[in-house]
Amino acid sequence: MTTRLMVTRTEDITPGLRRVWFHSDDLSAFDGSSHTDRYVKLIFARDGQPLPDSVDVRAMRRDGVPAEQLPDVRTYTALFPDVGAGTVAIDFVIHGDEGVAGPWAARAVPGQVLHANGPGGGYRPDPSADWHLLIGDESAVPAITAALAELGPEPTVRLLLAVPGPDHELALSLGPDQQVRYVNDASALVAAVRELPWLAGRVQVFAHGEAQAIMHGVRPYLLKERGVPRSDASISGYWRQGRSEDAFRVWKQELAAAERVE
Repeated sequence: MTTRLMVTRTEDITPGLRRVWFHSDDLSAFDGSSHTDRYVKLIFARDGQPLPDSVDVRAMRRDGVPAEQLPDVRTYTALFPDVGAGTVAIDFVIHGDEGVAGPWAARAVPGQVLHANGPGGGYRPDPSADWHLLIGDESAVPAITAALAELGPEPTVRLLLAVPGPDHELALSLGPDQQVRYVNDASALVAAVRELPWLAGRVQVFAHGEAQAIMHGVRPYLLKERGVPRSDASISGYWRQGRSEDAFRVWKQELAAAERVE
C-alpha cells in the first residue's frame, strides 16, 4: 500500500540526524504495526518530477521502464505512527549533499510530499528476556529509539552506538540498569561488543548498521562465540560503506546466496 505523507515540521536530533514529521489523511497501513524496527520504502522522484498518489516501482520495472527513469527508493524506519491523528516521523542521517534522502531531508519544508510503501518489520523487544543488547550506528538509531521507548526504564539494557563525535551523542533517558557506550565509527563496534561484560541469563539482540561491521564482525561473535540463538537475534546490515542502496541490495543478495551454499 502506498501512503502519501506531507511534511509538517522538522527538528534536529543531533548535528547529523534530522527528524521530519509527516501527516497523512490515511495512515491505515500502520494499523496493527507493532514492530519497533518498522520500516517503509520512501519513493523520491528523479529531477523533482511529480509522482502519482499510487506509485508501484516494481510494476514500473516489470513494464520495462528504464532504470534511469525509475524513482529512487530508500528504506527508513518509521517512528511514532499515530493512525488516528495521521502522524508519523522519520529520522534521516545528514551527510551534506551525499545521497538522495539526506539532502532531501536537509531541505524539507512543510507542505512537501513523499510517498511510502509499507510498513514492514521483524523485531520487537521481548519482555521475557533477561537483558537486551542494542548495537548500531546512526542509521540504526531510529529503530533503537523505538525499542527503548517500548522497553521503558525497567529492563536491563546495554547499548553500543557508533556516532561521529560527542556532539552527535543522543539525549537518552535511561533506567537504572540501562547503560550506553559510544564509539566513533561503525568498525569500532566489533571491538566494543567483544569488550562488553557479558551478563547472565537470556539476551535478546538487535544489531544493525554498516554491513561490513555488523555482518562480518558483530554477527559471528554473537552467534558463534557467544551462542546467541538466531531466534533471539535481529542482525542485519542497513547500508554498506561506499555503495548506493541499489548496489547494497545486490551485495545482500550475494551474501545470502553464499551463506546458503555454506
